Amino acid sequence: MTPGALDGVTILEFASYVSGPFCGMLLADLGATVVKVENPDGGDPFRDWGRSDYNGTFGSMNRNKKSVTLDLKTAEGKAAARELALSADVIIENFRAGVMARLGLDYESLCVENPRLVYCGVTGFGSIGPYSQRPGYDTVGQAMSGLLGVLTDRMAPQPMGVSLSDHLAGTFAAYGVLAALMAREKSGRGQKVETSLLEATLAFVGENASTYFEDRKVPSRATRCQRAQVFAFTAGDGLPFVVHLSSPPKFWTGLLKATGLDALASDARFATRPARVANYDALRDHFQAAFRARPRAEWLELLGAADVPSGPINSIEEVFADPQVVALGLRKDLPHRTRGAVTVVGNPVRFSATPARVVTPAPDLGADNAAILGAIAAKTKN
Repeated sequence: MTPGALDGVTILEFASYVSGPFCGMLLADLGATVVKVENPDGGDPFRDWGRSDYNGTFGSMNRNKKSVTLDLKTAEGKAAARELALSADVIIENFRAGVMARLGLDYESLCVENPRLVYCGVTGFGSIGPYSQRPGYDTVGQAMSGLLGVLTDRMAPQPMGVSLSDHLAGTFAAYGVLAALMAREKSGRGQKVETSLLEATLAFVGENASTYFEDRKVPSRATRCQRAQVFAFTAGDGLPFVVHLSSPPKFWTGLLKATGLDALASDARFATRPARVANYDALRDHFQAAFRARPRAEWLELLGAADVPSGPINSIEEVFADPQVVALGLRKDLPHRTRGAVTVVGNPVRFSATPARVVTPAPDLGADNAAILGAIAAKTKN
């Protein structure tokens, strides 16, 4: 098998749900050996979000990993965890601030004996500040960072159908770990890396924040739609699709050509891009009326021929039938001991020399106890 970029790197994961496990999975895809440490009484709570042998929620965060079970409430469990930690290159944890310190597994307790350790902590709100001890879950991170405020109507709020804050925190955590490993190559020493749902998500809405700092107008969901000239329409067959004009004039003229609404070019309300931004709702209504005349497939063909950035609002079922998704090979079928095969989404980054690998499904709880904990027991006995 072609070597991965992180081959030889050992990561110990004390994490559950999404943010920490997603970080660990991204690094495992790059070749790192990721050992997930779980409570023997059920393990990661996501294991219970479906069938006991495997479920997509847990499986989507934990492929390419090994699993060991340790009871961190016992002296034996903590001792074994510490032994593993002292030989690890990276630790990932997403406990509430202070929990790892109470277990004697915090960075300060480990770095003296393992100075090359890269230690990544993911919390809800950060390890300092008045909210540091609050429980942090995805939707709370979305809400308090301002992200949900630009994704939903604040007067009729709806939560999102995807764990955006969790995934963003996991992605930024992986980014931090990679930078710390690179710095270690130069200095010979590891370091502590921290992020949180609040910090990662707020960084993600940096464009909205910077615009607010500039004009002091609080952005809403409509703000970007108007400025970027983003539209969502329903075709005559009831199927939804989007158009994203951005700022190049050719996309505006292409949209007029595809819809036969060339007369709008001479309408003072739409003659310039600033005018179209100011009169967004009226412009949207003109196009929506036109789009009721044909089914979605016909409109997308016409828009494509006119080089207008557009696409269907796909369901997950439709996504994996899309020929572009098929060509990219983003669906991965992995062999499984009880199901024959399980399916996950592949890694989205392509490397010419050290490709990401999606090889094994999420492990059974404690599947690697004998190999990993047995080695520790033998070492201690000797």
